Amino acid sequence: MTFDYIIVGAGSAGCVLANRLSANPSLSVLLLEAGGPDTKMEIRIPAAYTKLHGSSVDWGFWTEPQAALNNRRMYQPRGKTLGGCSSTNAMAYVRGNRLDYDDWAALGNKGWSYQDVLPYFMRSEHNEQYAQLDPDYHGNTGPLNVTYATGFQTPLANAFVKSCIETGIPANPDYNGAQQAGTGLFQFTIKDGQRHSVASAFLKPVLNRPNLKVITHAHTTQILIEQDRATGVEFITGKNRTEQALARKEVILSAGAFHSPQLLMLSGIGPVDSLRAAGIAVKRELPGVGQNLQDHVFTGVSSLCSQRGHRPIFTLNRSTNLKG
Repeated sequence: MTFDYIIVGAGSAGCVLANRLSANPSLSVLLLEAGGPDTKMEIRIPAAYTKLHGSSVDWGFWTEPQAALNNRRMYQPRGKTLGGCSSTNAMAYVRGNRLDYDDWAALGNKGWSYQDVLPYFMRSEHNEQYAQLDPDYHGNTGPLNVTYATGFQTPLANAFVKSCIETGIPANPDYNGAQQAGTGLFQFTIKDGQRHSVASAFLKPVLNRPNLKVITHAHTTQILIEQDRATGVEFITGKNRTEQALARKEVILSAGAFHSPQLLMLSGIGPVDSLRAAGIAVKRELPGVGQNLQDHVFTGVSSLCSQRGHRPIFTLNRSTNLKG
């Protein structure tokens, strides 16, 4: 099999790339995903995302013991299905801080400043609230739907926001706008009450393009390299059969924060000492590969409360009437 572009990983980046590249009918695109189709019922239900952890659509990684956390190992859920983590996460739509993008640009990565990437964020989204309220930062013509939670909203949410404001934290209803700091409600990638993953937004609408081929249950094991150039990939299919695909133009690695560096190292690209220790032939020394992973560790705060108003609270398994 030979294609112009081969994309490894059908997650938040891979699905978008497959959509954009295959929009040119003169290009052929192969998209490989190690997981299966996103048919699991809980993927559609926003409140069911925790049911996906440890399931068939989760890689279920754990860290090594962390010295700063009393040597505990931390659970690292990663999506293993079309849409990747966008099919299994909590759907919060957070672009990140503008200073991070500006720092990347200052380090020499041309085109990565916040003002450079903002038009792409706007092009990609259909924001139900802020396309009109804050048109300098939001769009309403993109495929990815962004909105507030449309189902039941506990009164505790607005009470928490109000309490933050009373303690001096500024109100900021649009943290994806001009200023990130402040307090407000989350924006979510939800549409018509269901999860709106990148697979739903970008991939499924273009699956009928004749120049786009998607293979699920295809676990990429190696990037094929000839004369310092990535020429294709080797992957294992669901039938446990090893296959190869060749790329005329580029191999695009979008397998996530864990699998992308792993695949580079399995292919001989990375720190020399680590590769040699694992018995992997060095194709290109690149010391940063597999290093400096930084996670946004957080913890929840739980407490008992009495919710007045006899308002029912619904869960996936039962409904309960809490009386204050």
